[in-house]
Order: sequence, then structure tokens, then C-alpha cells
Amino acid sequence: MPPVSSLVHLCARRLAGSPGALPRLPAELYPALLEAALAEPRVPLFRDLVRSWPYPVLRLPRRPRRARRTPGRGCLQALLLAITAGMRREESPSPFLRVLDLTGLQDGAEQDPDNPSLWSGTVLLAKACLESSQRREDTGGHRGSPVELRVDLFVNSTSGPILRAALRAAGALRLRCRDFHAEELSLGATVALLEALEPAGLRRVDLRFNNLGLPGLVEVLPRLERFPELESLRLPYSNVDARRPGAEDGLRSLAEGFGRLQRLRELNLGSCRLSGRLRQLLGSLQHPLESLELPFCHLLPVDFAYLLRSPHALALKKLDVSGHNLSEDLLQPFLQLLATASGTLRHLDAMECRLEDAHLGALLPALRRCAHLGYLGFFGNPLTSSGVKALAEGTAPLAGLRLVIYPRPVDFGGEEELPEDEERSEGLQEEVQRVLRGAGRDEAVWTTSLSRHRALDYFAL
Repeated sequence: MPPVSSLVHLCARRLAGSPGALPRLPAELYPALLEAALAEPRVPLFRDLVRSWPYPVLRLPRRPRRARRTPGRGCLQALLLAITAGMRREESPSPFLRVLDLTGLQDGAEQDPDNPSLWSGTVLLAKACLESSQRREDTGGHRGSPVELRVDLFVNSTSGPILRAALRAAGALRLRCRDFHAEELSLGATVALLEALEPAGLRRVDLRFNNLGLPGLVEVLPRLERFPELESLRLPYSNVDARRPGAEDGLRSLAEGFGRLQRLRELNLGSCRLSGRLRQLLGSLQHPLESLELPFCHLLPVDFAYLLRSPHALALKKLDVSGHNLSEDLLQPFLQLLATASGTLRHLDAMECRLEDAHLGALLPALRRCAHLGYLGFFGNPLTSSGVKALAEGTAPLAGLRLVIYPRPVDFGGEEELPEDEERSEGLQEEVQRVLRGAGRDEAVWTTSLSRHRALDYFAL
């Protein structure tokens, strides 16, 4: 007998095919109808559902990552048009709908080139907000409260001006940002957008490839104090070099700025040259960090020594030290850090760290102590095929380890993969899978692909 949920979905799909059926359906069927409209997809049904939605909040269904289908451009447009269409009639499209939650969507362009990417989706939302504002002006006002759009915003130098205008618009739609991602923006554009965002609800600011430099970051950080719920700050590729002459005042201001972010739990300073400055930058934080990403930061033994003794080590769920030479002076401090963080660590990136087969004897016991580890990034380390098998066998007791990005063995030839190398790769993969099956870890994924499998976000840990 099919499960009840399947029967509900079947009935919902059948009833939805009848013209004028929605007003006669109980409110309990609407979530199932929304699933059906997304699965097929059925844009007219999607539009009608929004117009008559019987609840104050409409949140697009969230599925496991592998099964998730991102709404196409037509569905997103139908959502927005259904909300703003009521302005022509000077009435709300739904007397109940107050919040449309579009957060957490995947990049639709990865599934279908006709679907909106995260970046073009932001432009689509911005245009809808501006159009609704224009309609309000044309009709001389709008009855009812605006619908709040909870979104993750992705902006670059091209889309910055239209997003800024949309954030300041007053129409049937109001943007409320949860995660703010900006690439290749000038300092002025970055500051202007941050000042236009509503303070409530913002949990992440991600600024990358913006070439802000140390002076730019010092200008940006005071603007972040107005976001009381900010937990994640990501500043990779910011062109910061602590070794430059005259950097001392900027580093002091940067550290003070970090210290004023009272709820900060995640910090990414990837590719910033921070040699010997970690204590200064992190020492003034109000609370221990749970996620710290420091790839290619030119850290020194003194930086690892600070981390080892800091409050952060006992709280870390996610740690990224990729791009450091862990094969020599940093190896012992790194192993000690793993031991200290073993009770909480769930995500570890140690890619391109020059770790060889000879280092596994010391590394594997430290990894096995991390009983909650779910992700291991080990790509780019010069292991042989025997080393990869030893890594699989050595981590087999970690029942929660679900994803490992392992390196292409150095004994498989050069950069150009020959047919015989492909056969050897398949053979190695089969051997790894046998080890995993023997340990009862059939669901674990071991791969050399950095693009097919994404690591879990901090907020999903």
C-alpha cells in the first residue's frame, strides 16, 4: 500500500488539473500542490497557487541536494507576477501571504542552461521589485502590506546598480537578504549596497575578488556592525598582505572591527598573507569561531601555536588550512590542533599540503580521533595509489565520514591521463569501495572531482 503522503500528492495533482479547482481545495493540500507544480513544472498552477496561498509564509520545498530541482525562470517569474499582479486591481493577490522565502536555492543553470543562475536570479528579483514600485506610483498607492522576499543575493559590478535601486524601492515586494555574496565590486559599490540592506535577518556577508585591500576592509567592517545577526564573514582574495610596510595600523583596525561583530562564528580569510598575525587578528573576537578557513595564508608555526592554545580550537566544526606545507615544521602543530579540535571537528580541508605516504603514519591516528568528521578534502597531496588505499583503510572506522576528495595518485603518470591510467583509476576506486563496504560505509563517496560534490556549508554542519 502506498504511503499516505504519496496518496495526498496523487490527489493533489489530479485535482489541480481541473479548472477552478483551487478555491474548493482544503488548505492542507496546498504544499503538495506546490511540490507538484515544481516537479513537472506547471507554471500556470504555480501562479494560481501563489494568488490563493492560504498561509502567511510560502517557502519553496527543500529537498536533499541530489534530488533538489531548482525552479526555472518561468516559475520564478510566475511567483513574482502573481504577487505584483494584484496591484493592477488595487488588492493583494492573497489576503494571507506576507513572506515568500526563496533562500537556499541552488544554481539553476547547473541543471538547465535555460534556468536562471544565482546571479541572474538576483537581477530577476531586483527588476520585479522595481516594477512593483513603479506600479505603486502609477496607481497612486497600494492597499495592504508588501510581501517580504527572503532571499540570498548574488551581485557583481554589472548588477550592483539595479540591486541597489531595488533595495531602496517601495512596492508590493520588499527584499530581505539572508546571505549577501558580492564579487568584483569597488569599495564604493560595496559600502553602498551594505548600507542599503535591511539590518534584520542578515546572517552572512561574502566579499570575494573585490581587491579591497587592507584599507578597503577597514572601511567596510564598521558597516557590518549594523547587522545584529551576522554570523559568517567571508573575505577571500581580498588582497591583504600583513607583511607590507605600514600595515600595522590597518591590521590593528581590522582586528578591532572583528571584535565588534558580536555574533561572528565563521571567518574566511583565504589567500590573505597573514604570516605571524593570527593572534592579533583573532584575539579580540567576542566568542570562539566554529568555522575558520585560512587556505594559502602563508601561516607560520607561531600561528598554529596560537590556534592550538586559543578558545577557537575547542569549538571548531570546520577548518581549512589548504595550501600550507604540512610536511615539515607545521606538521606537529597541525596534528596537535587536530587532537584539540577532535571533539567538534566535522569538516577538514587539507588540500595541496605536500602530505605524502610517509606522513600517513602520524596523520591517520589524529584523523581517527575526530569521531564526528564528515568531510575530508585531501586533493592535491602527493600520495601514491598505495597511500590512497591506506587513507581509506585508516579512516574506515569514522562512521560519519561521508565525502572524501582524494588526490590523483602520483604513480598514475603526468597531467595528461592515458587510457591505462584510466583503468588504474577505476581499479583503485573499486578497491576503495571494497574497503568502505567492508566497514559498513557503503554510502560514503570517495572522489577526485572537486566540482561534482560540494562540501557542506557551515550553516548545514
